[in-house]
Amino acid sequence: MAALICGSLAYDSIMVFQERFRDHILPDQVHILNVSFLVPEMRREFGGCAGNISYNLKMLGGDPLPMAAVGDDFAPYRQHLDQLGISRQYVRAVEGTFTAQAFITTDIDDNQITAFHPGAMMESKLNQVKETQGVRVGIVAPDSKEAMMQHSEQFAEAGIPHIFDPGQGLPLFDGNDLRACIERADWITVNDYEAKLLGERTGMDIADIVKHVKAYIITRGPDGSEIHTADGVTNIPPVPPARVVDPTGCGDAYRAGLLWGILNDTSLETAARMGSLLGSLKIEQQGPQNHRISQADFAQRYEQAFGEALAL
Repeated sequence: MAALICGSLAYDSIMVFQERFRDHILPDQVHILNVSFLVPEMRREFGGCAGNISYNLKMLGGDPLPMAAVGDDFAPYRQHLDQLGISRQYVRAVEGTFTAQAFITTDIDDNQITAFHPGAMMESKLNQVKETQGVRVGIVAPDSKEAMMQHSEQFAEAGIPHIFDPGQGLPLFDGNDLRACIERADWITVNDYEAKLLGERTGMDIADIVKHVKAYIITRGPDGSEIHTADGVTNIPPVPPARVVDPTGCGDAYRAGLLWGILNDTSLETAARMGSLLGSLKIEQQGPQNHRISQADFAQRYEQAFGEALAL
């Protein structure tokens, strides 16, 4: 019951500037911008879409197989995965590179300045879906464009059902690339902003996309999510969190719920509900991989949220 999670493994370095960017940037001088921000508060999180999805799927009892490329600085993340019991069988080390990482500075108004270094991720095209074994389902999550295209093709060639999740990588694709990935996929997942961009790039509306896949799933943050199929639309309600702390990684948590449902042959509605609950659990904690819940407690919260028992 393994799921191949193609995507990135990355470090997120998050810094807090305890003032406002606007007070330090002169509008008439932006053409010669040279600023420095003191950031006394900083934390480093384990992230990347493949890592976040794998973390959540493992927590539910699944067998995630992240497929990613990492650099010489991967040792702390390696130890983290080993402690979680997540396989590194398809994690490729690329000598002479850094693991992908984002440097995010946030001011007191929650404005952000982010720098992203892809590092070893640019070599993730070296990973081959055809070289894997025991994979029942997969996902093409944000990674290098070349790797995402390649893995989409290889899942289809191998006859392995998969989710295409372009996410923040979507702007890298043109309409032809996206249409090809849609036609090869079994499920498409995007958020509401990405759904608009996907439609603009491809010239396809929801009905057009649904013709090619089992389901087109659109998440809408606090408004829940929608499952679009040939039979119509199923609305999935949000699960109100106990507190809202950090939305980073909520989308990845949702996708892990989808994968766990698919692996267990549940209805897609049940799978999406599990994703909704995982997203709620995640938003209650800082960082994408710090929330914890037992499988028994997850089932209990599912029943509380949706009024029916979770049968797996």
